[in-house]
Amino acid sequence: MSAAPGTLYIVSAPSGAGKTSLVKALLDSNEQIRVSVSHTTRAMRPGEVDGVNYHFVGREDFLAMLEQGAFLEHAEVFGNFYGTSQHWVERTLAEGFDLILEIDWQGAQQVRRLMPHAQSIFILPPSQEALRQRLNNRGQDSDEIIEGRMREAVSEMSHYIEYDYVVINDQFSHALEDLKAIFRARQLGQQAQQQRHAGLLERLLG
Repeated sequence: MSAAPGTLYIVSAPSGAGKTSLVKALLDSNEQIRVSVSHTTRAMRPGEVDGVNYHFVGREDFLAMLEQGAFLEHAEVFGNFYGTSQHWVERTLAEGFDLILEIDWQGAQQVRRLMPHAQSIFILPPSQEALRQRLNNRGQDSDEIIEGRMREAVSEMSHYIEYDYVVINDQFSHALEDLKAIFRARQLGQQAQQQRHAGLLERLLG
């Protein structure tokens, strides 16, 4: 049984929609899925680990990698750069793993141009009120910062129409099942199954 190449998934959401928690739960439920670890120039936050949450690099190092064409996509968000290693993405997919890129709509547009077969998922909150409450519950930001994030979120959410799938994160367990269903259905696609079960198909038709 040979490994079929993995599928590249783009997952986007406004801050506070629950994307990080959903992706973590999805990874815990399926060992064939990996998540890309981006390079970033932003400062490490308490509890984060270099190489696990992000590859933390200096601004000059990031710009040098950008000059070398090392990134599949990159973006500047709140004054910091983020980028995805193209070599690592291609190697991971070739090994048969599905791969998630947690990126914004701008990065998603870049990836689609280079890898048009990528599947994209947008995660939405059930309401603006729920999103505001989630941002408040973090207890990390001032009212002014939260208002800025809300304005940014409304702008980001308008891009949902560019995505293949939309998941509403109202009840976490339901949203997680919806996310699992997308990945499961793709893994059962004809081409993937033909490669994965070549021997069985040959015996059935022989």
